[in-house]
Amino acid sequence: MKGFESLECEHDDVVLRGLLVRPDAGVSHAPAPGGAVLMFPGATGPSDSFFQAMREIAAGGRLVVAPDMYGVGADLSTNAAAGTYFAALMAKPALLRERLLVWFERVRALPDVDPERIAAIGYCFGGKCVLELARSGAPVRSVTSFHGLLGTHAPAQPGAVRARVAVWTGGEDPYAPPADVEALRAELDAAGVDYQLTLFAKVAHAFTDPDHDGIAPGIAYDRTAHRIAWNGTIALLEESIDL
Repeated sequence: MKGFESLECEHDDVVLRGLLVRPDAGVSHAPAPGGAVLMFPGATGPSDSFFQAMREIAAGGRLVVAPDMYGVGADLSTNAAAGTYFAALMAKPALLRERLLVWFERVRALPDVDPERIAAIGYCFGGKCVLELARSGAPVRSVTSFHGLLGTHAPAQPGAVRARVAVWTGGEDPYAPPADVEALRAELDAAGVDYQLTLFAKVAHAFTDPDHDGIAPGIAYDRTAHRIAWNGTIALLEESIDL
């Protein structure tokens, strides 16, 4: 794919191959090395709109990496096939968190990345990934969860989360029900996290993703919510890793 490079790492005897987009050469927020963003797709893998979002983030002068959480050769040809890998990781939450940290350190070690200026963005399953990365205490500057899965096996501990946390969720999202939203709010409050949680009352799951609009009950694209959440995310990147 034009403009994309491969980036590999290994975890638990699994070779992982993600995608990397370099920052727009014409934009620089600070002398090199610069800021980086890890972008985690949903459970079924990256779609056209996800790749476009990667390009937009990179156009702002940031290096962008989409980690592979399943492994080289994982079958993502159908939602059902991808779901087997997703279910396997969800059944091993400690391993999932370890894999996130392996990817974080892989990106952090890149020679053109400032290790103190890294952010993470995730969609659906990827939203869970970035929240787990924050909960781990990794030195990530900000994390943004779009219609993410909000539950966890190991809630954030007081003082452990270093990131600014932004959560964008829908009031009609069956994968993030009100009880999960309130549990996350209570968790973040108890842990003393600097967070923002925005609930779009009439919005469903995957509201930023036109490629999956209407594929199942409770999943629908919402242009207005997408624009609001995206603009807020760009502002958070500018405040957390571009300065």
